[in-house]
Amino acid sequence: MAVAAGPAPDAEELTLLERWLGLPKGNKYGVQGERKVPVLQTNNGPGLTGLMTIAAHLVKQAKKDQLLGSTAEEKAVVQQWLEYRVTRVDGGSSKEDARVILKDLNMHLEDKVYLAGNVFTLADILMYYGLHHIMVDLTVQEKEKYLNVSRWFNHIQHYPGVRQHLSNVVFIKNRLYTNVH
Repeated sequence: MAVAAGPAPDAEELTLLERWLGLPKGNKYGVQGERKVPVLQTNNGPGLTGLMTIAAHLVKQAKKDQLLGSTAEEKAVVQQWLEYRVTRVDGGSSKEDARVILKDLNMHLEDKVYLAGNVFTLADILMYYGLHHIMVDLTVQEKEKYLNVSRWFNHIQHYPGVRQHLSNVVFIKNRLYTNVH
């Protein structure tokens, strides 16, 4: 199983996560296969493979386990959204895929501050990174159509240290289109 070196979107996200967690630099990331699955080269033993696996490892390494959820239910919800991120967000490539993802998230976030309810978790961070390229390209009207996603995304991008070098996505405070829904 050959591992190709070079920056892949997920590998870049892992570097951002590592920085946000306050971990020392030095992890070596590569990618493997056609889907460019991230791989973390470890000093002792085999490398770790996959965005969720490596991200959870980094969180535990930083001793910030609360980002994985505190209760059994929270942990399951965080895992569910990390899985959604990898299977649906990373797996989707068309405008229609993006629309379905935004619609799903918009419904889920209707009565929640964060993906796992009222607590900020790893799911919020990785979903933010995964959706950034989609949100950047939305029109004002599309952002208003997915109002709950826009509220959540704007909140996460202003969470201390999360955005880093990624471009700020601008949201208009006053609604321009009132018949969007």
